[in-house]
Amino acid sequence: MQNPSIDTTNNYFNIIKEFIALTKPRVNLLIMFTAIVGMLLAHNHSLQYELIFFASIGIGLAASAAAIINHVVDQKIDSLMDRTKSRPLVNGSIKPLHAIYFALFLSFSSIILLYILVNQLTALLTLLSIIIYSFIYSVYLKNLTSQNIVIGGIAGAMPPLLGWTSITNQIEPFPLILFLIIFLWTPPHFWALAVYKYDDYKKANIPMLPVTHGKDFTRLHIFLYSILLFCITLFPYILELSGYIYLTGTIIIGTKFVIDSYMLMSKKTDSRAIGLFRYSITYLAILFALLLIDHYWYI
Repeated sequence: MQNPSIDTTNNYFNIIKEFIALTKPRVNLLIMFTAIVGMLLAHNHSLQYELIFFASIGIGLAASAAAIINHVVDQKIDSLMDRTKSRPLVNGSIKPLHAIYFALFLSFSSIILLYILVNQLTALLTLLSIIIYSFIYSVYLKNLTSQNIVIGGIAGAMPPLLGWTSITNQIEPFPLILFLIIFLWTPPHFWALAVYKYDDYKKANIPMLPVTHGKDFTRLHIFLYSILLFCITLFPYILELSGYIYLTGTIIIGTKFVIDSYMLMSKKTDSRAIGLFRYSITYLAILFALLLIDHYWYI
């Protein structure tokens, strides 16, 4: 016979697991990586480990809070899409009110921690990011316009800027370029997924670009954005903010991104769409790793 205490412990672990799932940990892993790269790029010599630690926690809590609010807002939509119908709020393992309380707690903790232990600028920008993603994008833009991803990408592009300001307490050209890189990376990244999951988005009546303007139009814009992205990734070298290691690497991975986008536009297959979506994640991680390697190679 099963021990009741074991059942209780397992239930607690399952609940904790579901709450963690609400924070979109895999997505936040990439967010935190770009934020920490921003912090490390802001250093020229000795690292401020304590500041990096507290800034990472604060930014991570904010990203988690925004993800939870997105879950709450999208609960009905998620129930209609195959990709999201097993999420905690949809399957009933977490109640929406509990998720809201959790999100508010994480948001409040994040801003207070950043304000007290990091600096006011980073706290303010982080609060702005939460508002843009959780409310302006999730509540308003996502169901209003096919440019939802473009405008909502402002919040997603903030982490390296937040990382930089947490160390320097000021906004400078380098982190703004990093912001623009992620901002231009976001549309082709999400539109590739939207092309692949076209039926899901259409069923949920979400005005993603493939639903409102068709797949061919979306594939064309993915290709055009990939060219813009390639150009902006050259700016760190052009402005002498990085060296040959970054330049060589980013040309290689950027050329592949453009070629894959072109092949998606010309071949028009779902396998090309999901392939580009997956590569785009690897691409961004490699690009920021190259920035980091290049920076510390020349110190």
